[in-house]
Amino acid sequence: MKRRDFNQKSVLLGAGLLFGSSGVIAKTYLTVEQAKKIIWPNIELEPFEVILDKAQMKSIKASSETRVRLNKVKGFKSKDNQWLIIDQVVGKHEFIDLAVGLDSEGKVTAVEVLTYRESYGDEIINPKWRAQFFGKGTEEILKLDVQIKNISGATMSCRHVTDGINRLTHTWEQVLKDI
Repeated sequence: MKRRDFNQKSVLLGAGLLFGSSGVIAKTYLTVEQAKKIIWPNIELEPFEVILDKAQMKSIKASSETRVRLNKVKGFKSKDNQWLIIDQVVGKHEFIDLAVGLDSEGKVTAVEVLTYRESYGDEIINPKWRAQFFGKGTEEILKLDVQIKNISGATMSCRHVTDGINRLTHTWEQVLKDI
């Protein structure tokens, strides 16, 4: 190979690596309104927002064994204590937006993926995988590969969604159920 050909190919390869991989793939599966209709179709929900203080965040972290990244909890609540919490977890590098339904006892009734921004690992949208969370509450800390099955190729997304469910059920137990 001639030196000139080598240099041209090297520059093209470098440019392709530099510029070709900069895009982020994001797929929106549901809006918040659509998730509300799926999770609680016949229930009137009122929006809520709760600001957690440092003591609450520390307590939730200790009981759920999961870091509490933000001090705000947002979502919707019915008069008979049905909950729809809008949350965000980190997949491998990017955020995954979730809608999680909790019943009046703090048990998971639904997990819906709103937006998935990773380039791979979106197998977590599979209804059978998400159904593993149904009926779970604070009675145990959910662990990947113990109570929750992993999906090869989506390990970080699976782990972080599992951690997010733990954090949300413990947030409900310690803060939300009394509002």
